Amino acid sequence: MYLIVGLGNPEEEYGKTRHNMGFDTINKIAEKYGIKLNKNKFHGIYENTILENKKIILLKPQTYMNLSGISVKEVIDFYKIDKENILIIYDDMDIEPGNIKIRKKGGAGGHNGIKSIIENLGTEEFARIRIGIGRPSHEQDKINYVIGNVPDEERKKLEEGILKATNALGEILKNGIDSAMNKFN
Repeated sequence: MYLIVGLGNPEEEYGKTRHNMGFDTINKIAEKYGIKLNKNKFHGIYENTILENKKIILLKPQTYMNLSGISVKEVIDFYKIDKENILIIYDDMDIEPGNIKIRKKGGAGGHNGIKSIIENLGTEEFARIRIGIGRPSHEQDKINYVIGNVPDEERKKLEEGILKATNALGEILKNGIDSAMNKFN
């Protein structure tokens, strides 16, 4: 069984922000495959399904970004999911909008949602798809940048990254993470 987690913040005011790229990607995956995420448990909204002949759980933690690890750990503990079958999707300021990077493991890179997951799981050994959001023009504007409104012209670039991440998930499930890294990185 695979756990695919999209990170974001649950309230509507954060719905179209850069920090919700993970939620947006889970929504795009659900739309593409005709999945309805309507189960509410484990401090998250989730659904069990089958994609590419693999059992999958799609999860959007509802704990707010900085506590995402609570929800992720609850699902992993309940379903006994191996760390090799965990994939976290989230925003990354070090990547240009419209681009993604896939990694098998790594540190938090300053991302509080990933920090929470690492703390709760006690490991950095999980795969991730990082969706580029770029950096603000002024370093002190980081918080407003990630949770602020996105101009329409930039939203198009972010949508490209969401689509790439959605397609990368399909590649990971069909042909493995190495194949996806070669194709999308």
